[in-house]
Amino acid sequence: MSPWFVLSLKPRAEKAASAELTRRGITHYLPLYHSRRRWSDRIKQVQLPLFPGYIFCQFGYSQRLEILNLPAVTNIIGYGKVPTPVPEEELTAIRLMLSSGRTVLPWPYLQPGQKIRIEQGPLQGLEGTLLRDSSTWRVIVSIELLHRSVSVEIDRDLITPVGRLQCPPSNAATRSSSSA
Repeated sequence: MSPWFVLSLKPRAEKAASAELTRRGITHYLPLYHSRRRWSDRIKQVQLPLFPGYIFCQFGYSQRLEILNLPAVTNIIGYGKVPTPVPEEELTAIRLMLSSGRTVLPWPYLQPGQKIRIEQGPLQGLEGTLLRDSSTWRVIVSIELLHRSVSVEIDRDLITPVGRLQCPPSNAATRSSSSA
């Protein structure tokens, strides 16, 4: 069985890419979630991509050129110029979450050590460093001159990333185009 890869797509081309892959008989997976969108005159339930700009696709090395030549595809995600397969367990976990009947939403990728900003509530506007403490999330604010820090427990859904990790992991993935 061929491995799964992530295709990077042109903006808002997920459904068109899915239709083209279906037309060509190529196995793919476009996870969608339900969202309520408000217009001036109505509220509508819509399906949106869980990972905007990306689609999962199962193919062998010999199909790589065919995939890269699809109109909506910009590249195959990988390390350097080598397409990197997605672990099957990760796709299984996404499928399980979506089939659970529970609310599934996209979420910013945050890691302990990353600079964040609190967007709502009494701490709105506060910037600090994200810390994971057993089952809670904390924001650390430091006073450099005093060499002291303080932390406060926060709700994970009130924060957004500000920048990159302070100490990036040594095995960070890079995005690149796969060439033929």
